[in-house]
Amino acid sequence: MCIALKYGIWNVQQPQSGSVNELVSAGYSPLSAMILSARGMAGVRDAADYLRCDKPLDDPLLMKDMDMAASRVALAMTRGEKIAVFGDYDVDGITSTCLLTAFLRSHGADVVSYIPGRLEEGYGLNPIAIRQLSSEGVQLIITVDCGITAVSEAQLCKELGIDLVITDHHECKDILPDAIAVVDPHRPDCGYPHMTLCGVGVAFKLAAALCGSQEEVLREYADMVCLGTVADVMPLQGENRVFVARGLEQMKLAPRPGIAALMKEAGCVRENITAASIGFMLAPRINAAGRMGQINLAVELFLTDDPQRAELLAQQLCALNRERQTVESEIYAQAVSMLPQGKLPEAIVLADETWHQGVVGIVSNRLAEEYCCPVFLICLDGESGKASSRSFGGFNLFSALTASADLLESYGGHELAAGFTIRRDKISAFREKVCALAADYYAGDVARTQIDIDCAITPELLTVRSIDSLNCLEPCGSGCPKPVLMMERLIVDRINLVGNGRHMRLRFKYGNQYLNGIFFSATPQTASIEPGDIVDVAFNAQINEYRDERTVQLNVLDIRPSCAAPCSPESFGYVQLCCHKLTPEIANRLLPDRSLLGMVWKYLANAGGSIDEYPMCLCRKIVRWSGQALSLEQLLTCLDIFRDVGLLQVYKQHKNITVVLTPGSEKADLTTSPTMQRLLHAKES
Repeated sequence: MCIALKYGIWNVQQPQSGSVNELVSAGYSPLSAMILSARGMAGVRDAADYLRCDKPLDDPLLMKDMDMAASRVALAMTRGEKIAVFGDYDVDGITSTCLLTAFLRSHGADVVSYIPGRLEEGYGLNPIAIRQLSSEGVQLIITVDCGITAVSEAQLCKELGIDLVITDHHECKDILPDAIAVVDPHRPDCGYPHMTLCGVGVAFKLAAALCGSQEEVLREYADMVCLGTVADVMPLQGENRVFVARGLEQMKLAPRPGIAALMKEAGCVRENITAASIGFMLAPRINAAGRMGQINLAVELFLTDDPQRAELLAQQLCALNRERQTVESEIYAQAVSMLPQGKLPEAIVLADETWHQGVVGIVSNRLAEEYCCPVFLICLDGESGKASSRSFGGFNLFSALTASADLLESYGGHELAAGFTIRRDKISAFREKVCALAADYYAGDVARTQIDIDCAITPELLTVRSIDSLNCLEPCGSGCPKPVLMMERLIVDRINLVGNGRHMRLRFKYGNQYLNGIFFSATPQTASIEPGDIVDVAFNAQINEYRDERTVQLNVLDIRPSCAAPCSPESFGYVQLCCHKLTPEIANRLLPDRSLLGMVWKYLANAGGSIDEYPMCLCRKIVRWSGQALSLEQLLTCLDIFRDVGLLQVYKQHKNITVVLTPGSEKADLTTSPTMQRLLHAKES
């Protein structure tokens, strides 16, 4: 059996019995208590603080420059000056723009909203927009979800006699724009307690500073703050948790016409809406407006009070999203065909003249997840190109772009997602630069894909009542994820293909119990499983409702071979070996004895001439085959020793490892291996 693991490392947490007992005594279900304990909750007080959705909001004026921003906006309202709210074309930017526009209009201000055309103007404040707004008599521009890097644009505003107030949440560069106020929780001198606010969160704070009552603004606009916060994948902790909980409540009870129409058109049941519903159902449809160059559809959807108009706009957005999906599939297929054959680079940098600027970001994310590396896709237009990039495994995109600034025309974004412009003749040098940065970052890395699992459980805990109890963790999202559980040594009892063969419906057996599961975007071939296999399963527990019957179902996230003996995913020692930073303790832990070397070699020889595996999957299969303990770092050390003496070749590529045995080379003196010599020397030093 060769199981194609999605995640090389399973990080399984361990609940503490003392805290579990305290939480159960306080009324939490055993399963909820185990999850909370596994997440570090020492008792009832910790759990209540972690889950609390009604914490008092901090004073907006604690944010640097917020007092100056509010004063200038209030002055413009008093004078009757024309104000422009300038936003971004994603969900966060759209909701930021609509919230502040609606708030200011409701207080009598003369306001226009402006979101740049993604295809024509690109991201952020730009000279075209500034000159147009100036010609329309705008005297004050307020940016939302953008502007923190607009140094030259701020200067242009000064030259044209326009005052500028910047509100943003993206990373700052060394030089801030020269504006009336620059409000951004990421400012080094800000000191606001919540740095993880998104753009609409900062816009909310400005509205609250103007109003004098955060509660009043939240009652009216919690839905918009919620949508932007979830769509921008902000941690659902602190103020963000309050925003999302209140927003979901508002969307269930009394949604504004546009949101009600979009939920209906998307098939999202109002009473059951969650943060996940926003992320998977609503946000893509709102984003489609900006991606496909029809941003006004989304803006009008949020601002209209006409239910019939809202219904038409929702239909148009859903149609745009279907069009976006088609374009995305075409770009993805083309990008894959452009990848080099054989060993892939440490970072993917591709460019094309025909790609849709609004869609390449989604494709970048898809490629990053599939190939386990940062991805940069560039849409060329003449001698320059606009790019979208997505990170993988913690690689900091903003830092990488800063290090490559001499090759770029401009750039912005944050650690996980960023954009930039570049000249065509600089792309090759940029590719070389970021590949070197990625190679250095991933040096010694052997398992880039990891899944965090709350705890291992037995089937007895999987009851409908127990899973219902997990609702106490809502809202779930970044920072408070939906619980991920694990069960060991399940037998794959039955496999059925569903969704035109794209997904698997599974039945597992554990003793006399049977458990149903669904594994999306996986087939018996891609997962390499068959009935009778003994596996460990990582999953989200959910309730399947069919014909008024509620049953437990596993939403499978990954499957791996079960092991009877210890199989540690620890790889730190091997990284130290690769970096020549061995200590006697690490060397002693890595140094394989004759028995261990023989076990690994026998498995490789029996497996055939070539093996292509996730390292951890290969390790688990050797343990299962031999019944002996083996750690990932020991396996990789053994492979390097065999490679040193010519018994095999090892190729590491992103999350995979390829082992090719050398024909006719079955014996060698392993003590001559440089790896073995280094270990022996370090052990004795």
